[in-house]
Amino acid sequence: MQAAWYSHNGSARDVLRVGEQATPTPAAGEVRVKLRTSGVNPSDVKSRTARPVTDALIIPHSDGAGVIDAVGDGVSSSRIGERVWIWNGQWQRPLGTACEYIALPQQQAVALPAQVDDDAAACLGIPALTAIQAVHLAGEVKGLTVLVTGASSAVGHYIAQLLTQQGAQVIGTVGSEAKAAHARSAGCQHVIFYKTESVAERIQAFTHGRGVDVIIDMDFSGTSPLLGTGALKSHGTVVCYGSNNPGEVPVPFRALLYSSITLKFFLVYDLSPQDRAWCLDKLSSLLQANALQHTIAAKFKLKDILQAHEAVEQGRLIGNVVIDLTS
Repeated sequence: MQAAWYSHNGSARDVLRVGEQATPTPAAGEVRVKLRTSGVNPSDVKSRTARPVTDALIIPHSDGAGVIDAVGDGVSSSRIGERVWIWNGQWQRPLGTACEYIALPQQQAVALPAQVDDDAAACLGIPALTAIQAVHLAGEVKGLTVLVTGASSAVGHYIAQLLTQQGAQVIGTVGSEAKAAHARSAGCQHVIFYKTESVAERIQAFTHGRGVDVIIDMDFSGTSPLLGTGALKSHGTVVCYGSNNPGEVPVPFRALLYSSITLKFFLVYDLSPQDRAWCLDKLSSLLQANALQHTIAAKFKLKDILQAHEAVEQGRLIGNVVIDLTS
């Protein structure tokens, strides 16, 4: 099969290769999926540059979509021909979705409603599931004011949609006018240009000095300083799924303690079985109801994966980057 891979960490231009690799055979309990699309996420870039390579080669990307064409022992043959989307394709395993075929445990290949196309399906495993779990951990949000950092990002755009559907007032941080328009299209009532405006001051203005009830955060290193400013109400909640600084992040302990702030962190790759099942059921319902907007920023062929990774790394595109694996 055709695949992309790398064998050591480095820049896309230095380490990514495209060529022939062995087509996998599904083991017991597995399905093999003939992939049509593969999603490129910021975490794929981070893995290539920084996550230790412990296998001979890594086929990158965790997300994708395609059709089951073979099954291993213990899997019903009725699944052959089923359109599916993939989660955790390259989590704690070397062979991800940047290739023509992937074999993986059958529960990681989820049935795809007919109205969801292959491009959108390549956005579900990381962006959509992260958004669903983040809003789930935020609890009942109807009538609350929620700050979404990075509201125009792939995850943030889904979060804003979900919060709006549940009756929250959404404030989003963005980096440009184009990203502001994208955030508003998902339901953000207010936007804050974090590069040129004081986020804390704008929150105080929007909430008439009360602060927000919840912060759903993509970058704890940038958000932690907000927690001592009154931007978040007493007894408020922070739900966080990432940080641009991978090292230690200081927190204003006294402000957190005296305001009874709740901090919730999660890694979408490592959800509990109960949370995973809940999120998958929720996402399936949303897809069946056609209740989510999916934004595809750019598509590349597998031979152009280098440009796809660089596009994600540069961060200028609005929406998801997808690899088209069809011939």
